[in-house]
Amino acid sequence: MTSTQPSGDPVPLEIHDLTVAYQKKPVLWGVDLAVPAGKLVGIVGPNGAGKSTLIKAAMGLLPVSSGWVKAFGRPVSEELTRVGYVPQRETVDWDFPVNVMDVVIMGRYGRLGLFRRPKSADREIARSCLDKVKMLAFADRQIANLSGGQQQRVFLARALAQESDLYFMDEPFAGVDAATEAAIIELLHELRSRGKTILVVHHDLPTARNYFDMLLLLNMRVVAFGPTSEVFTYELLQRTYGGRLTILSEVAEAVRQKGYK
Repeated sequence: MTSTQPSGDPVPLEIHDLTVAYQKKPVLWGVDLAVPAGKLVGIVGPNGAGKSTLIKAAMGLLPVSSGWVKAFGRPVSEELTRVGYVPQRETVDWDFPVNVMDVVIMGRYGRLGLFRRPKSADREIARSCLDKVKMLAFADRQIANLSGGQQQRVFLARALAQESDLYFMDEPFAGVDAATEAAIIELLHELRSRGKTILVVHHDLPTARNYFDMLLLLNMRVVAFGPTSEVFTYELLQRTYGGRLTILSEVAEAVRQKGYK
């Protein structure tokens, strides 16, 4: 049975009993999740918790051992034009000979079809998306010649060009400067204001409680999922990170000072 919102529409993302294994070793166990529309969701947990695996499996990029994933009430494979993806920067071959505009135009291919060439309208959309991330002046620059933060902005522009309703972003803040991080969070808030649903793998706990409407605490299993004010508690973070949370003494102290449980 598909989960619905108060409007009666299916939720943008529903996951049921999802288990993923590498070489018969499970890395995700029995994940159940229903994400409401128009929310900015942070996925946090320790290294090896399955955060990147979760979004890749949700998009159909990895085989699953059991369970299912639906986007807008249908199998994800049937709704790919409504799903955008920003991969981890280190997984991309930045030596591939392509310029910035070409990368962003790639975001239009899902709507164009494999063998149709981009039209002038598609190029205008790409230019607008580059302008939003303040990279239009670099449109003709080779992607390999950009800084890490600039490359990340280009990939965000590509995701924008997809004009999706559901976005998966895998550590978009990793390795970027403060200005790029501020630009990214501003863009995410703009997408949310337009009713988009965004799931973001995030590793920085101090900013997690300020950036996201909802948090998914993950450590191979779902520890907790809900509004940030309810989920960002010392008890739940301790359950998610175990003894490793003690290393994050600044975060632990901040949680206690906020009066969270």
